[in-house]
Amino acid sequence: CKGMDREGLKRDFGDKLVFHGGVDNQYTLARGTVDEVRKEVEDNLRILGAGGGYILAPCHNIQAVSPPENIVAMYETGYELGWEA
Repeated sequence: CKGMDREGLKRDFGDKLVFHGGVDNQYTLARGTVDEVRKEVEDNLRILGAGGGYILAPCHNIQAVSPPENIVAMYETGYELGWEA
């Protein structure tokens, strides 16, 4: 969405709230590759998770067309990187 870049949101509100979601369920989870999913999760953890305050999840619900391997990749990447991001 316009004006909703992760860096700006974290900068402006990161000390006031916890971010939830952020993994694109329209493209990345539904139509992207496993590598694209992993990259988006890594970016979200690095940007939104810096200093805490981020819950890894899709933007909204997981679409029925989402390949299971993409969903697994999202959670595995989050688990692998965990608190280190």
